[in-house]
Amino acid sequence: MRHRGLLFLLAFVIAAAAVFSQPVITDVFPPAEYAARRARVMEKIGDAVAIMQGTTERPGEQALRQSNQFFYVTGVVEPRALLIIDGRSRKSTLFLNPRNERRETMMFGPGLYPGDEAVRKTGMDAVFARDDFKAAVEEIAKEHRTIYVPFRPEVLGEASSSDPVALARATKNDPWDGRPSREEAFIEHLKAISPQSEVKDLDPILDVMRGIKDALEIAIIRQATRIAGMGIMEAMRDARPGMLEYELQADAEYQFKKNGAYGPAYFALIATGPNTFYSHYHKDTTQLQSGEYVQFDYAPDYKYYASDVTRVFPVDKKFTPWQREYYTIYLRLYQALMTSIRAHARPSDVIQDAVKKMDAIMASYQFTDPQIKEAATKFVDRYRNSRANSLGHTVGMEVHDVRNPTPTLEPGEIFTIEPEMQIPERHLGMRLEDMILITDSGYENLSAFVPIEIADIEKMRTEHGLSDAALKLKQ
Repeated sequence: MRHRGLLFLLAFVIAAAAVFSQPVITDVFPPAEYAARRARVMEKIGDAVAIMQGTTERPGEQALRQSNQFFYVTGVVEPRALLIIDGRSRKSTLFLNPRNERRETMMFGPGLYPGDEAVRKTGMDAVFARDDFKAAVEEIAKEHRTIYVPFRPEVLGEASSSDPVALARATKNDPWDGRPSREEAFIEHLKAISPQSEVKDLDPILDVMRGIKDALEIAIIRQATRIAGMGIMEAMRDARPGMLEYELQADAEYQFKKNGAYGPAYFALIATGPNTFYSHYHKDTTQLQSGEYVQFDYAPDYKYYASDVTRVFPVDKKFTPWQREYYTIYLRLYQALMTSIRAHARPSDVIQDAVKKMDAIMASYQFTDPQIKEAATKFVDRYRNSRANSLGHTVGMEVHDVRNPTPTLEPGEIFTIEPEMQIPERHLGMRLEDMILITDSGYENLSAFVPIEIADIEKMRTEHGLSDAALKLKQ
């Protein structure tokens, strides 16, 4: 009986690992999509080779998430994977760790290993053992070929490229640390093996590719935005005086996980009362008070793509008269900017058109509070005096994604607009944010379904939230 019990337990562990393991190559896109991206890299590098390293294992019991640049051209989620894209032979070779049966059966479930099965699943031309990588680089070294490598530190989620870049710089400059980045160490190893090869930065090539989203990427971002919107609406229904900001975060995260998100795309920016003055407030520990409003900015990391949506709603069921005045003028000026967006235009030209609309709105708006009028005037003047050629930040695999590759707004580019209007005397801020997709005919607001007009917000505030369901369970 004892041996039979052990066999049963082992079978259960193996079955459970197969069910609950993280996928080693995701179903986000078909292998042909990644192959097409690698083919575009080959076109850009010509006779050279591009060499990339995937991320490492996690330091604890954390789900593995691949780095964005490596995932973009492979779809492979395996630790310490290596890739060579050969522009001359137009072939891609993946290098993986050998199979570890104990790690597979007792811990993480099926993996991806060197061989024909991995070739079939990934669409690579060959998949070899990681130990063969050095010999492959030595062959490249014999021909003194140029090597393209990502220079930036990897981005793994809940971050944008500027974040790990800043961290790597601070670590390297820290007199009590001083470590180079993993990418710098990798480049030094390649130079040691192939000292005659020129090493160039691959990131600009990949960034231009990532800047214009294709139909498959847009579909994923659209779903990420739908999940973000549902999370906001869940919090909008649930909010009430006495709750804590992090309780509203829980409402959104219920929708994130229910709809298959890996996790959040960034820390929750849920601010109430005076906390709204800070654009990236994320302590989430303040209690909601009657007479205040909530600024809610949170979105998921869904299939390696992000979203970014912000809404404002009252802690009570309805906006107070003062909140209505402040929110309405902000919203109308915000909509003046949005409705000025058009394809093939420079953002600076969009801003000029928007300012004309804003001036008309300001001239007809019935202000009762001088502080609100002053805040609105400064808001418009910032745009009037702006010399920027940007309306907001791009969104894609990162919440602050790679730059748009064109000076004009072109189809397939996705960005947010999120201008802020502050009243310093009251220590209050107001900020909305929507996901804008440029199309052939103009633009599409991917987050338009999330209530933004006062009447629609107040209607949703009358609906039952998750806390109502929880209270019923306790009775």
